[in-house]
Amino acid sequence: MKQLLSILILCLLSKFAFASSAVYEKTTNMGLDDTFNAVYHELEQRNFYVIFEANIAKNLARFKEKWAENYNRNNLGGIRSMVFCNASYANKVSNVDPSMLALCPLHLTIIERSSEAHILFVKPSFVGQGSAALPLLEEIENTVIEAINAAIQ
Repeated sequence: MKQLLSILILCLLSKFAFASSAVYEKTTNMGLDDTFNAVYHELEQRNFYVIFEANIAKNLARFKEKWAENYNRNNLGGIRSMVFCNASYANKVSNVDPSMLALCPLHLTIIERSSEAHILFVKPSFVGQGSAALPLLEEIENTVIEAINAAIQ
């Protein structure tokens, strides 16, 4: 029984480690819209151009009555997402490993929870494990993370 419990705990811990390493999360006391605008600006300063914006919370709100008690159970104050791309990086990735264009365009989501904005970004290096484009994906990832960090300083 102890052995089974140990295996179960190990599996749960590895699941959490796996999940946390796939997503970069940064939290700030800035409001959702201010955070969104600051990240948008910093990405464009690094030649990542936002090509689509989605106010996901606004879209979900249309289903509030239909979903009733299942609507927004985490009491998120907002959910906004941006889709962005850097043409030069897209070209470089396509030259090294075209299958990694599945990451293009990139996106990030900002949620508001407990009066804090949480910026969520799936790490390209996590997706690109084993790809010849991994060094390039790490460079892209670091540039986006640099933009996120600069936005909330």
